[in-house]
Amino acid sequence: MGKILVHEFVSLDGGYEDPSFTFDYGFPDDLGASIGRLSASSTAILLGRNTFQMFAASWADRTVEDDPGAPFFNDTPKYVVSSTLENGDEWKNSTVLGPYDPGAIRDLKAATEGDIYISGSGTLVRALLADGLVDELHLLVYPVVLGSGARLFPDGTGPLPVALLDNLSFGNGVVHLTYGPAA
Repeated sequence: MGKILVHEFVSLDGGYEDPSFTFDYGFPDDLGASIGRLSASSTAILLGRNTFQMFAASWADRTVEDDPGAPFFNDTPKYVVSSTLENGDEWKNSTVLGPYDPGAIRDLKAATEGDIYISGSGTLVRALLADGLVDELHLLVYPVVLGSGARLFPDGTGPLPVALLDNLSFGNGVVHLTYGPAA
């Protein structure tokens, strides 16, 4: 059975929607290695429609020469939660699961040997967290307050008890916090 590993780039105030705020901090090797550990154990990718379409446009034509992450993103089976997308033809190895259904996600977890990687996909992640389906929440917190934009946990989000599993800090000021369900 696979575990769902969520990876999010967030600001100190929880902003995540437009990751361009991360560009000023670079992408040091230790940060890349930390994210690489998530993808190394993953044999499937799960995304919401917006992130899927953004990633497809960014990754579908990349090769390992362009980016060492290209084989993972292009060759790994991808599953998309969407009520509007009819197929995943824009990116190879993609399957549309249909609208969000916690039962379908549980079935995907049960059928997956290895972990299931999620990046971005805030609407999907919030639903998965509410349904107790996230096994590890990896927040890469950047030392900046955005002050506006969509937040991973918007006002009105109910209590979500979690337990700190690990923490790392990088030379560029980014902190990698790993949370799991509270016992």
